[in-house]
Amino acid sequence: MNGRCALLAAMLLLVPAALAARDLVGVYGSWGAFREVNGVQRGCFAIAQPVVAGGRAGWRPFASVGFWPNKRLRGSLHVRLSAARDRSAGVTLTVGERRFALVAAGSDAWAADAPSDRAILAAIRGGRSMSVEAVGAGGRPFADSYALGGAPTAIDAAALACVGVR
Repeated sequence: MNGRCALLAAMLLLVPAALAARDLVGVYGSWGAFREVNGVQRGCFAIAQPVVAGGRAGWRPFASVGFWPNKRLRGSLHVRLSAARDRSAGVTLTVGERRFALVAAGSDAWAADAPSDRAILAAIRGGRSMSVEAVGAGGRPFADSYALGGAPTAIDAAALACVGVR
């Protein structure tokens, strides 16, 4: 299996619902873009798995940027951490020299609001890599690192795929 097929297969595993509900828009570097129009979930997203995951094996971490018209979300960051985090620990996203505090619940994290999402997306567009840092439930710090090659194109492809989705 070539590298792109392996990447696509890995990304499809990250997306938890029935595969029939999702259409691949494209694979761009280490990021994929998908469109989902099934039942209540109607939207599009760009998604990637970390190149380095600091948490436990078997966990399926990812970073995604979603466009969910029904929820009035446009360019919304969602990160699934590679380990359960300590409930009292914050989650920090670093893109280049920029650092962003994320809102977290369990092993998931998001931007605090729409202006934060816009600032994060601007940083992603200009960055080469990003990392998400937290402290695990056992007190051990961990970080997940993502390559951003292809991210801007995947995000744009997801946004365009969602034009007209309601």
